Amino acid sequence: MRAITLYDGTELPVMGLGTWAMGGRSRPDRSQDERALRALAAALTIGYTHIDTAEMYANGHTEELVGQAIRQVDRQQIFLTTKVRPPNLSYQRTHQSIEGSLRRLGVEQIDLFLIHWRDHTPLEETFRALNEAVQAGKVRYLGVSNFDLAELKQAQALSDTPIVTNQIPYSVTTRTYKQNGVIPYCQENGIVVTAYSPVEEGRLRAEGVLAEIAAAHQAAPYQIALAWLVQQPWVITVPMSHNPIHLQQNWDAAAITLTPEQMARLETLN
Repeated sequence: MRAITLYDGTELPVMGLGTWAMGGRSRPDRSQDERALRALAAALTIGYTHIDTAEMYANGHTEELVGQAIRQVDRQQIFLTTKVRPPNLSYQRTHQSIEGSLRRLGVEQIDLFLIHWRDHTPLEETFRALNEAVQAGKVRYLGVSNFDLAELKQAQALSDTPIVTNQIPYSVTTRTYKQNGVIPYCQENGIVVTAYSPVEEGRLRAEGVLAEIAAAHQAAPYQIALAWLVQQPWVITVPMSHNPIHLQQNWDAAAITLTPEQMARLETLN
């Protein structure tokens, strides 16, 4: 699996596993636990090592399921990303959020901790807690999500360690953060762009240019959409699926090499 090398030499695979809607959406749905655990086990067997989750997912229950799944493998091989939700961005609540995620995941350290979205809380307050968590060894790296360019630059100024990523919606048909300058800035400054909703939660129209290029590679159209993302500098993605076949296809998409002409044609889908 191709990877992006972080500032300290750690390699982050270009294909990670998203977990939104595993075990519930905004609230826990424990009737879905076995399905979620089967998907997580399948992903780990395939070779996924970067797992992306958040305290907001199923109100913390998704983190519990992720924690249960990774107990079956070597923790040192897993890169865990999770996120603090907007209501918890105060100094005290950020610390409480980190402790809650550590407890639910069943780990001593979170690899990458993100601010999920901004709210009215001053970033200075949030980053005071985040910097302390890094110093205490509870978090390895810091990042943000859904930040515009001004917010990203402010986060860089407030973080004692480099901002590793900005996790944003990005796909062959969703280019808001490219148009507003965030993606070019990240690529110019060594910040990983983590693309979420890379196939529009299954709503991406698999036709036209996408289908034509897929046929040329004997691949599924969604695989081409993923390949287009991770072939760009400093871009990784975290698609989610419960289906083991789709999990394997997503994984295999990282090995597809698109020609410059194909990359350019997909760029026109915006």
